[in-house]
Amino acid sequence: MRMILFFSMVSLLVRVDAAEALRLEKSTVLEAGRTYGALVIAASGITVDGGGEAAVGTTAGEAKNYTGTGVTMVGLKGVTLRKLVARGWETGLRMVDCEDCVIEGCTFSDNFHDPKFGWGEQGRRGGIVLEGCRGCTLRRNVAQRVWDGCVLSNADGNRLEGNDFSHTSNTCLKLWNASRNTVEGNTLSYGIRIDPGEVHARDSTSVLLESGSNENVFTRNDCSHGGDGIFIRVLNGWVSTGNVFTENDCSFANNNCVEAWSPRNTWVRNVANHGSYGFWLGASDGNVLVENEASFNGLAEGHHNSPHLPEAGHAGIVFMFGPSSHTVLRGNRCVGNHGAGIAGIGDLDSGGKKWRAFHWIMERNLCTQNRWGIYLQHAEEIVLAGNVLQGNEVADVFHAGDVLAVHELREAPGEGPAPQAVLRGPTTVQVGEAAEWSAAESLHVARYRWCLRSGVAGAMEPKNGTGATFAQTFAAPGFYRLALTVEHDQRADLAWRDVYVVEPVREVGTEGNAADWSWEDPQSKVKFSDDTAIHLSGKTSLHAAVSPYSGGRVTLRLALHGELPKLEDHHALVFWIKTRNEGTPAWQDVNPLITLHDANGKTLTLTPAGDFLSQLPYNEAREGWAYFIVPLAGNADWKRSGEPLTFVQGVDLGFDSWGAPPLHLWLDGLGWK
Repeated sequence: MRMILFFSMVSLLVRVDAAEALRLEKSTVLEAGRTYGALVIAASGITVDGGGEAAVGTTAGEAKNYTGTGVTMVGLKGVTLRKLVARGWETGLRMVDCEDCVIEGCTFSDNFHDPKFGWGEQGRRGGIVLEGCRGCTLRRNVAQRVWDGCVLSNADGNRLEGNDFSHTSNTCLKLWNASRNTVEGNTLSYGIRIDPGEVHARDSTSVLLESGSNENVFTRNDCSHGGDGIFIRVLNGWVSTGNVFTENDCSFANNNCVEAWSPRNTWVRNVANHGSYGFWLGASDGNVLVENEASFNGLAEGHHNSPHLPEAGHAGIVFMFGPSSHTVLRGNRCVGNHGAGIAGIGDLDSGGKKWRAFHWIMERNLCTQNRWGIYLQHAEEIVLAGNVLQGNEVADVFHAGDVLAVHELREAPGEGPAPQAVLRGPTTVQVGEAAEWSAAESLHVARYRWCLRSGVAGAMEPKNGTGATFAQTFAAPGFYRLALTVEHDQRADLAWRDVYVVEPVREVGTEGNAADWSWEDPQSKVKFSDDTAIHLSGKTSLHAAVSPYSGGRVTLRLALHGELPKLEDHHALVFWIKTRNEGTPAWQDVNPLITLHDANGKTLTLTPAGDFLSQLPYNEAREGWAYFIVPLAGNADWKRSGEPLTFVQGVDLGFDSWGAPPLHLWLDGLGWK
């Protein structure tokens, strides 16, 4: 090996050929104009400075064939990396389990890049990848012509400011299980992979959030000209909530300037113009949109992909193909869209029977020069207050069918304070016990309106109420939506409760019984625990943490002790289940598969007619609980097979997923009816 020693202003540096890795354990100024091989930064608290002219790697051949990592940092704290160029690698910079590091003024362009790749993912690679990092700052860096400009995976509390991660073939910025990060003033444009004449851009997007990326703050970023601008994707049922997006420009998206499928996110003064749709918010309960602009979308001379409204229509803001309970839209501007300014559409396949666009406030929005100003279908409990609706071609407010309880507050709002809804009361209630909720702490209220609806169609007759309190005694277990609207001075506000009604049963295996469980699947390992923090019935649930997980069917087996249940004395096995499946696209085959055993080795199996964990009975069960009643005699949904049993010695619950990341399952209220 050829080595040349030279003295820098900070430390002695060993200079090596470009093909060989260099391990840095002291603060270092790299030699200007020199091309190095891979760097491994191996000590905390140091500074590595490239001076803007030192390069790590060089480009040669097709970018989709690049391998290796330019700069690697693992388990470090307080490192500063500045003014370095890393190019020609699979990934320019990879940081793993680092804290409080600063990356500034570096260039990670021209690493792995594959604009001709089809649909699907190619791993986390390209410019910068942060895995498990905390409290790090990325400032004024550049990563262009790469697959992903920057990836935050299991990375919390980091700050990205003033970076240019534009012109990428997959995403400019991707977050996976990354929370409480601040993303401000970055250029995240042209995240798109598309051929001339292609329609959908293969799910490429400027910004992608998925799988538990919560409470992030995005402010004044350029997210324009992407496949989508900002995309909150939920391929595995693990939603991303509590994110706040303010003053981002998501315009000129090939598909949707904003596309989201997650509950409880907030959008304030963003621009979503000249895309196929401005905001597409399916399965996005509890979203709040304030003073955004969503104009000129779906125009024939611009982007106009996937026209789902009648007459090849699009929309400025649309909630469609997924529930949209408890939605607030205030002060948004929707002008000149080819279709609707704002559209709220319930389930088309069931004619609104499965779910409706439920419990909305649309207040002080400007909807002009669209085909329809506001378009409603399969919608219920909608407040329209102080909207400016004019010059719309067909109708200012169009009811396309099955629109119930629209409350129009026609007069202009007064000068007094706006009402503020405050709702107190339980989220878990016992069957047969009286429950009460109060809105008495709400402010500036002249009128109260309550709506109680079952999460499962037909499970309970709807109930409405007025006054500051609402009471209900539930006759059957399940999930219910409680909606509160308060009004004053021609303005409105809302609040809600997701209510779980549990039936008292003699629990088996889910009330302090973690030691009674085992599993079948030798390639997996399951840790059982009694969870006192996440539960519905009694004082604990059973938490099964499957890690490692084989990705095949893992069966959780409960051994029963003491007095065994006699099967003929019961008609159903019941339980609540909550899951977190990190695999994509989550479940496969049939779920959950139930098998009962007796002491003689005989088995009785109840096979679900489908994958009931992918086909949840209500949208909220993606992050909450789903209730199962499994008939022991079988029915159209559960096929019974095997041998008749007298006494049950064991209960198996089998689960099968596409992927093999850790799998988390919570069971509660397991018992016999």
